[in-house]
Amino acid sequence: MPSLRPSHPLLHPCRCLLLALGLLAGAGPAAAQIGLPQLPGGLPARLGDSGMLRDRLRERLLDTAELPGKLPLDQLRQAAIGDLMQRHRAQLEADPSGLPIVRREILAWSPSAAGLAAAAAAGLEVASRREMAEIGQVLLALRVPEGVATADALAALRAADPDGVYDFNHVYTGAAAGGSGAAAMPAAGTGAGGGGRIGLVDSGVDERHEVFREARIVHWGCDGAAMPAPHGTAVAALMVGRSGRFSGAAPGATLYAADIYCDQPTGGSASQIVQALAWLAKEQVGVINISLVGPPNQMLGRAVQAMLARGHLLVAAVGNDGPAAPPLYPASYPGVVGVTGVDPKRRPLPEAARGPQVMFAAPGSQMAAAAIGSPPYKLVRGTSFAAPLVAALLAPKLPSPSVAQAAQALSWLTAAATPGGEGTGRGLVGENLRVAPSAFR
Repeated sequence: MPSLRPSHPLLHPCRCLLLALGLLAGAGPAAAQIGLPQLPGGLPARLGDSGMLRDRLRERLLDTAELPGKLPLDQLRQAAIGDLMQRHRAQLEADPSGLPIVRREILAWSPSAAGLAAAAAAGLEVASRREMAEIGQVLLALRVPEGVATADALAALRAADPDGVYDFNHVYTGAAAGGSGAAAMPAAGTGAGGGGRIGLVDSGVDERHEVFREARIVHWGCDGAAMPAPHGTAVAALMVGRSGRFSGAAPGATLYAADIYCDQPTGGSASQIVQALAWLAKEQVGVINISLVGPPNQMLGRAVQAMLARGHLLVAAVGNDGPAAPPLYPASYPGVVGVTGVDPKRRPLPEAARGPQVMFAAPGSQMAAAAIGSPPYKLVRGTSFAAPLVAALLAPKLPSPSVAQAAQALSWLTAAATPGGEGTGRGLVGENLRVAPSAFR
């Protein structure tokens, strides 16, 4: 089902500065939208000192703050989760670990007749059934009756059908820190370019943004509705965006973008991610970026392994909960290409996760990406924005699923990586893909 792009409370919205410039006589409305204004050397004297004016405009156009609020970076996601659950108590609840799940819902992975009988005996009803022929499975959502705790129903179902696969419908969040600012002009030729295809599982993409003017984007989700969101727009731009002042890592590729949020409180659920992966399997997209994080989930784990067995490469952000935090998923599943972020000095971000799940490092701070509204670019920070660079680098090497070619693509990227030290896995890649803010100074 075709779709577009969302705005989810957990995908940190950017702070944007309003841009209202009318300095150049005769300049049409498009001039203020396409590119940041340049101050000509011969400004009229009535505008005052040109150096002072440049400084004032720079303050308005380039917000160097990468993060909103005052919380430490490794606490932003937890704060967002708490806020989301507080505001949507009717749709969400906490699992025994305090993590968000869809209220009164249990997922079943291709249940047997015995499993369905056990569910019916426990009073569970089938809320939805999704056939996923591409990965040879069926995903059921079971509704827990009133008066029964979701955790108790899950425990009872697992006990009644120990061979079945059942879990909560966990909600996954953006592995980003967010921020605002303006974009830099990249050096010519920094993007990988070329054609090919690349997949994205995220929130919605604002296709109206100038960086997507020539992009080819195929959408899925939200029943075809357009629901652009800051996180998905920024991540997509880092992969396939291009304008006179910005270049993503693979601007010539076709983007297959699955919107799993659709501006809904239950957006980003495990069931939505699994269905998005099944769609991308149907479309034969080789490399898929997932800049989302959450707990281990049996449905998601089974879907990931099915995709890897088909020869897809799944690239995932390792998250920003701090180096001592438990592993986050899907990046920590075996075979997934886990990506961390580094600063311009090649140091891992202090909030980035550490551990064996880190396979590569890529730029993750002091870099620009597309934003919704004005200004049209922002500074971004976090592993969410490092992962799409790695995915875009791998995409030309794996145009369609192939176990052999996937292994070759990883070997190629490993050989191309620069040793980055502790916390960077096999090394640092994509350094030339950072669109830095220094070009505006």
